[in-house]
Amino acid sequence: MKKKLLVGLTIFMFFFNNASAGNYEKVFYDFKIESITGEIIDLNKYKNKVILIVNTASYCGFTKQYGELQELWDQYKSKGLVVFGVPSNSFNQEKKNDEDVKKFCEVNFNISFPLSGITEVKGENAHELFKWAADNHGKSAIPKWNFYKILINKEGKVEDTYSSFTKPLSNKIIKKIESIL
Repeated sequence: MKKKLLVGLTIFMFFFNNASAGNYEKVFYDFKIESITGEIIDLNKYKNKVILIVNTASYCGFTKQYGELQELWDQYKSKGLVVFGVPSNSFNQEKKNDEDVKKFCEVNFNISFPLSGITEVKGENAHELFKWAADNHGKSAIPKWNFYKILINKEGKVEDTYSSFTKPLSNKIIKKIESIL
């Protein structure tokens, strides 16, 4: 009987040891990150907005998602959504410098949503924002590949995460964004 109870408790703890258990000593708006042009972006400027953070790369099979990210930004920015691109070479598919990334994004996709400079998004050298997301939401907040998406709610907490295969204009993402705007 004790063994069954122990197994049951272990299973219970495994399934419920999840994202919502985050203690959130900090929220998204407490961080700063360098922009693609070198200025420091105080993320507090996006307070009370919904944020879709996407780690991007120029040489990835998912790079065409830039187009949908721009559409999403155009469609929902007036309603309080911020699409925030974070170019990253964590998966070895990004250009060598911020200037080249910026030019690539503008020329090929006419990107006007905010972009950070090239930033590590996983591992020991990940930016503190990505470490924070993982600490508070669990492994599902660690980017598995380029164009991984982390949705932040108006309280500055991780609402949900989406794989690289989930397109920015998918019903799944749109419905969630609309429900929290």
